[in-house]
Amino acid sequence: MTLRVSNTLTRQKEPFQTVVPGKVGMYVCGPTVYKPSHVGHMVGPVIFDTVKRYLTYLGYQVTFVVNITDIDDKIINEARKLNRDWKELAESVTANYRECLQKLGVTSIDHFPRATEHIPEILAMIQGLIDKGFAYPSAGDVYFDVTKDPDYGKLCNRKVEEMEQGDDVEGASRKRFKGDFALWKGAKPGEPKWDSPWGPGRPGWHIECSAMTMKLLGATLDIHGGGLDLQFPHHENELAQSESFTGKPFVRYWMHNGLMKIRSQSRKIKDDPNAPEGELEKMSKSLGNEIVVSKVLEKHSPETLRLLLLSTHYRSPIEYSEDRLNELKRALDGFQRFFERYQRITGQRFQDLPAPTKRGEFRAEGPFLQEVAQLRERFLECMDDDFNTGGAIGVLYELLTALNRYADAEQLEAAAEKAAAAKQTFQRGVSVLRELSQILGLFAAAPRKDSGSDQLVSGLMQLLIDLRAECRKAKNFAMADTIRQRLTALGVTLEDRQGGTTWRVG
Repeated sequence: MTLRVSNTLTRQKEPFQTVVPGKVGMYVCGPTVYKPSHVGHMVGPVIFDTVKRYLTYLGYQVTFVVNITDIDDKIINEARKLNRDWKELAESVTANYRECLQKLGVTSIDHFPRATEHIPEILAMIQGLIDKGFAYPSAGDVYFDVTKDPDYGKLCNRKVEEMEQGDDVEGASRKRFKGDFALWKGAKPGEPKWDSPWGPGRPGWHIECSAMTMKLLGATLDIHGGGLDLQFPHHENELAQSESFTGKPFVRYWMHNGLMKIRSQSRKIKDDPNAPEGELEKMSKSLGNEIVVSKVLEKHSPETLRLLLLSTHYRSPIEYSEDRLNELKRALDGFQRFFERYQRITGQRFQDLPAPTKRGEFRAEGPFLQEVAQLRERFLECMDDDFNTGGAIGVLYELLTALNRYADAEQLEAAAEKAAAAKQTFQRGVSVLRELSQILGLFAAAPRKDSGSDQLVSGLMQLLIDLRAECRKAKNFAMADTIRQRLTALGVTLEDRQGGTTWRVG
């Protein structure tokens, strides 16, 4: 199957063809950095990090850009509220954002341009729009005249008269038309400012992205991504000003991801445990319902959160809940138990297993590898169908089941030499799991362990396992069962297998 991508602009799923054969320029709108990153801020980066991983797997050379809006009314107001310097606030929140991305395995971003570092490009673009008759100065501001753009509204499928810019109420009296949007904002007393031909001020929100994308990726992008809530006004305005400036198509594929949702009320009312759940609403700072990433990672692994963000199709909303995170943790525990099993069978860590990083054929001999090949093909078909990570993850679960079933049938944990050929076949199957999980950014590293406390816990657990074995040898089964039951109550599971007893948490 050829890769097909849903395009918001055409409202169709289209074959993927790039501006320059073999290369992809991809831009995703980043945050306005005035408060620590919440879970919703991670949705787009994780999704498009996976998009880049898959495009790279297909052989494309991808340049991935995520911007930082480091000057905005929200930053100025928050800095005043906290009595902090606006620039220092933006720097610290940017550092928090990048740290969160790193923890969630978003490692493929090539550039993080900042608005304040591209003032010359922004000024040049604004002047060009004025010269072409698409923009006009007004009392220290500069506005884009939406009535001069004949197809304004084509991205969100609205008519000009139906649209009003909600982000510039104060400038309404300086506009020719209510739908015009600010390219440059004249500075108020005490605000940060830069010199311009129209007076001191700062750039509007939308012009920043256009100027930065053109500098880094050229006049026409292959992919422009972002949350569904940015379709209007932000992306509509980006498109209008960019195409008016260059006279060329701005983006080939507009990809909009669904938003992180959270219940407005949960069943935590002690007096009424059966109270109905509230409506799902967007997780956002403005609504005050955000859950910062650092708090989530106190209870859940970064991999669990990444799996949550990839478990649905990227265009669908994602519901955040502790129940869902705990469910995904149990699913990941199943993979980790398999990796431990793989190491017992082969003496090799799953993360050290060589696996293809480019798409190619998988030669399958025998029923088991033929089943693996079919599952691999289904995974790739999901990804070819508009990057359907939710469907792809479902196939990973099936592949895990197939691998465990084969290990059981062939008794691979036995030490018999006759299992050598079966173990080699097993490794080929596991290499496919490694190949496909790399595309999703999962299982890149073994779970981290604290060496000091881990040695102590391991020693104590081995002591209990040995004590239980002695009880069973002495036919004191009641005490042996008590040890198992008490450990189970603490969340520790014992697994009796050929060669000895192992343990795991969960």
